Amino acid sequence: MSKLVTEKKYRIVIPEGKKKERLDVFLTNQLENATRSKIQKLIEANYVIVNTDMEKSSYKVLPGDVVEVTIPITPRPEEAEPEEIPLEIVFEDDYLLIVNKPAGMVAHPAYANYTGTLVNALLFHSQKLSNLNEPARPGIVHRIDKDTSGLLVVAKDDWTHAKLAEQFSKHSIEREYWAVAWGKFKVCKGEIDFNIARSKSDRKKFAIVKDEGKTALTYYEVLEEFEFASLLKLNLRTGRTHQIRVHLSGIGHPIFGDPTYGGRNIVYGTSLPKLKSRILNLLDIMPRQALHAKTLGFIHPHTKEFIRFNTELPGDFKELLKKLAKE
Repeated sequence: MSKLVTEKKYRIVIPEGKKKERLDVFLTNQLENATRSKIQKLIEANYVIVNTDMEKSSYKVLPGDVVEVTIPITPRPEEAEPEEIPLEIVFEDDYLLIVNKPAGMVAHPAYANYTGTLVNALLFHSQKLSNLNEPARPGIVHRIDKDTSGLLVVAKDDWTHAKLAEQFSKHSIEREYWAVAWGKFKVCKGEIDFNIARSKSDRKKFAIVKDEGKTALTYYEVLEEFEFASLLKLNLRTGRTHQIRVHLSGIGHPIFGDPTYGGRNIVYGTSLPKLKSRILNLLDIMPRQALHAKTLGFIHPHTKEFIRFNTELPGDFKELLKKLAKE
């Protein structure tokens, strides 16, 4: 069956008071499910017009500018298709498997990401995946963000899926993340307890709220301090979308490199050229949020035994820590 290519159009008027911002960065933050690389490709292919002119990604948008974006899209397939994509399988038996997802891989097909996902890779790897979800998400019990690396559990049958989902619902799953956050913490160990809801100003983001949203609880511990950043161990008691990223940003310690929640804003050394240059080099090393799902533990639905899995930090994370330690 052929796939009919269609288009989706956006027209955005830059509001008064908007600070100067790169065109590609602005559109990445404005358009749902957009990534900076995809926006840059659209700009290069002349699908983006600013005030009737073609501009480069580096163009700084100003109040009053009219930005028109045309996105060629392909209708969503009814079912995900198998693709021969390498997977790092940490554990596998007849009922489930543990995958170490690389940064940059989306968990399952969705708008603008219908191929190259974890599900596409899983379908090629295994003929047996649970079907509790919609057809495009077989086996997926939980997710981590596209640019977060680390461990995920995948179910091979519906009963196993249901029992694992029950543990996630009861918050009995052990999930430990490591992150590099901006700044030094006054308290080296503590909890962040703030409700989270979708941002009213940007539909792609979430925010800390007072009297609405969903409860969210994150425990943190500082493992190591550097000149202007800290290595953290974090444990989730709830599993809200972007929870760690929103919580850390909300207390003034955004995850280093996080483009959505302030992690690419240089807070330290702006008046010191050498320090600023070093920080820019570190941001080049970590083009994503420095967040890794390092440990995953749960009761195996069939054996009834508690099992725990750990994975090493990925290469970009290790390189960042190495450079920070030298600084």
